[in-house]
Amino acid sequence: MTPTITDSHCHLDFPDFDDERGDVVARARDAGVTRMVTICTKLRQADAVRAIAEAHDPVFWAAGTHPMSAASEPMATVDDLVALAEHPKMVGIGETGLDYHYTSDTADVQRRSLGLHIEAARRTGLPLIIHARAADDDMARILSDAHAAGAFDCVMHCFSSGRALAETALGLGFYLSMSGIAAFPKSRDLRDIFAAAPLDRILVETDSPYLAPPPHRGKRNEPAYTAHTARIGADVFGVDYADFAAATQANFDRLFAKAAAWSPA
Repeated sequence: MTPTITDSHCHLDFPDFDDERGDVVARARDAGVTRMVTICTKLRQADAVRAIAEAHDPVFWAAGTHPMSAASEPMATVDDLVALAEHPKMVGIGETGLDYHYTSDTADVQRRSLGLHIEAARRTGLPLIIHARAADDDMARILSDAHAAGAFDCVMHCFSSGRALAETALGLGFYLSMSGIAAFPKSRDLRDIFAAAPLDRILVETDSPYLAPPPHRGKRNEPAYTAHTARIGADVFGVDYADFAAATQANFDRLFAKAAAWSPA
């Protein structure tokens, strides 16, 4: 039997999937990807994202304001996020975080938005989903200070930052999620960072429709391709694919406990 895995972060509401969303979910299941978490990056799109999760048993959802949109979207409130979390298949807060690569000019707004999402994660008990790009120092400081002020769970989604941020996140008990970037031939330094992490703190994802791993690099990504990244992950950790898949499933269940406990009516 094909080992089962979970795509812990994808964007099934994006127009790239409009013509074949059901087929995309079916192909994922055929590849052993039995669960997907589709991420709402702008709260005004929450209804559409929630509807996808309601229409497909393997699909869960999370919601937040992406840091690149923090200045152009209405500021989310903690109450907004807590209310969304009442839905039985809403399983995470975010993605939120900091992106200084494209939007360093909105850093202050991003940090304020991040703080609200952190508080929502505390109140709901749902994991925080972090996007971090070109902001390692601020990200490490904010997460460390916030965690000291009140614990919360967290995954560093699509992790491609430096070793110091990885060590800070892992030291706080957080998780690192491996995307197709880790499968790129030139990503040896990133693979070394993952290899130094405990296997019980690793998730896998696509971030589809972006970042397709080889052999699909340059094409539209989709949840089925999580399997390609997971096979690279098995090589990185020097374990059989089935063992790596089982470990990442256990990790997902531990972090996304609400998804693990859900069952169809």
